Amino acid sequence: MDDTQYGVQIGEKKFISKVTVLSHLKTYNLYYDGQNLQLRHREEEGELVVEGLLNIFWGLRRPIRLQMQDDHERIRPPPSSTSWHSGCNLDSQGCPGNTDGQQPTQQSPPSVEVTPPDNQSEDNGATEEQAEEDNESSVQLLRTKSDAAVLRRGQRRSPSDQRKIRRHRFSINGHFYNHKTAVFTPAYGSVTNVRINSCMTTPQVLRVLLNKFKIENSPDDFALYLVHASGERAKLKRTDYPLVLRVIQGPCEQVCKVFLMEEDLGEEVTYDVAQYIKFEMPVLKSFITKLKEEEDREVQKLRRRYNYLRCIIERQLDCFPEGPTCM
Repeated sequence: MDDTQYGVQIGEKKFISKVTVLSHLKTYNLYYDGQNLQLRHREEEGELVVEGLLNIFWGLRRPIRLQMQDDHERIRPPPSSTSWHSGCNLDSQGCPGNTDGQQPTQQSPPSVEVTPPDNQSEDNGATEEQAEEDNESSVQLLRTKSDAAVLRRGQRRSPSDQRKIRRHRFSINGHFYNHKTAVFTPAYGSVTNVRINSCMTTPQVLRVLLNKFKIENSPDDFALYLVHASGERAKLKRTDYPLVLRVIQGPCEQVCKVFLMEEDLGEEVTYDVAQYIKFEMPVLKSFITKLKEEEDREVQKLRRRYNYLRCIIERQLDCFPEGPTCM
């Protein structure tokens, strides 16, 4: 059977038969029976397509930057043209037309819904104090997603608007979109998921993940790794298809996980090296000692052999008469 025609592509010029994929897929779905991680499959023009949620674990060492304003959003001026021309901009201390010292809020919804405290009077007081502190700062940042703006507008939203906001953005493991903490590092080993299909390559999966959380960093800065419980770590190539590879690796995340890491900081660990990682230090040192002894024995063997060959060559040279010979 020609796998290029009847198989499922898992990488550049790499195919696997449909029967094998469907067998692994059945095991995968049985493992996640009753959960939203089950995968669906269909055939389009003879090609098998698998789709569903893929769990990805955060393994970053550097901070990421959240996008505080969506690409399609536009800054709208306030209704009063007088206050707009009187110096109300992002770098001003406050607008003359804004008598309570609060900055004008944008129409775009924030990233996550923040539930205000039970004490309403303390909530309003904290909101006003936050606005005053922001007006006193020398450089004002865009407040479309700030906590104060969320609290000021929180009670004017209808349930349908709140549902739209929850669909608009996703928090990263409970991290709220806030201009003060827009740069942060997700907790190592925390998990998230993205909805993808088996036709998406590694760069496409990375773009979906970054777009879901509105991360400003470029997809080229990151890479996906298959990290095994044994310590083995394999980097997915740009031409690989992560969802199919995840299915082939098996459903149990105690055995293998998909990690998001930096392109330049992540490193591959082969199986030969990974099998020694979990040994204790005294055991590893004993391995090094044994290897050093074996290396010394091999060096001594080579020296004796070359010394023997040199002696033979020198004896043969002594047998020839000195000086040129005449014919």
